[in-house]
Amino acid sequence: MSEGIIVFTLIIAGIALMAVEVFVIPGFGVSGILGMASLITAIFFVTDTILEGLIYSSGALIVLGVIFYFSFRLPRTRRLWKRFSLSTSQTSKGGYVGPKPQNEMYLGQVGVSLTQLRPAGTGDFDGVKLDVVTEGGFIRLGSPIKIIAVEGTRIIVREEKL
Repeated sequence: MSEGIIVFTLIIAGIALMAVEVFVIPGFGVSGILGMASLITAIFFVTDTILEGLIYSSGALIVLGVIFYFSFRLPRTRRLWKRFSLSTSQTSKGGYVGPKPQNEMYLGQVGVSLTQLRPAGTGDFDGVKLDVVTEGGFIRLGSPIKIIAVEGTRIIVREEKL
């Protein structure tokens, strides 16, 4: 295989891996690092000495860093980046209220299933209706249930044998 085909393949592979990093699995990093390594390797294949390869690779990385920096600073390109990022937030003023994980006080209580639990449903514990989940099994309507675990807002129950 000629050197030109190897360089061309490395450049195409580097660009493809960088595109995968940006558009398919952003933030993971492996494909981005492999893409940069492929492009830098292509630069080293083209240059005559290792020093030239280091100079060209360093220069390319510096130019890319400057372009990336200014792409966030200039007003025209800032609008482009805003299309890719989520700018809204969920606040309590906007009506978004997260559930309060205060269900630990129900741990060990026995109640009655108000719905069929397959595996999720509703249970009544001393007049308090709670959304519950079984350990994976089916529990019939009206069966006695006991809260065996609380994981955040998730209440896990087991059928209580009388």
